[in-house]
Amino acid sequence: MVMNVIGTELEVCGSDPVTGFYRDNCCNTGAGDLGVHTVCAIMTDDFLNFSKAAGNDLSTSRPEFGFKGLSDGDNWCLCAPRWQEAFEAGQAPPVRLRATHLLTLEWVSLSDLKANAIDL
Repeated sequence: MVMNVIGTELEVCGSDPVTGFYRDNCCNTGAGDLGVHTVCAIMTDDFLNFSKAAGNDLSTSRPEFGFKGLSDGDNWCLCAPRWQEAFEAGQAPPVRLRATHLLTLEWVSLSDLKANAIDL
């Protein structure tokens, strides 16, 4: 069983858009996931603007990669280091703890995640 940051079974993050490093709608990770896409985050316009300014444009459609672009309210498996960077800048998006992979805690503290959690 894959665990989340609160010690229960990892839940689905979202399915529209399809998310996860493995595109299985869960924030699963493995050896090939160098970005550590483990935080189930709910996109906000503020975060999307922050991410774009930091060099990771998640809002622009990239049809060549089958990516329609993210919008405010979309659930997305976000890279743990990017979430931490956004948190430190006061721009972190809300998170779903039950859908955030346990390995996230190697980059982000549970107290910081809980401060932005929508499912406590």
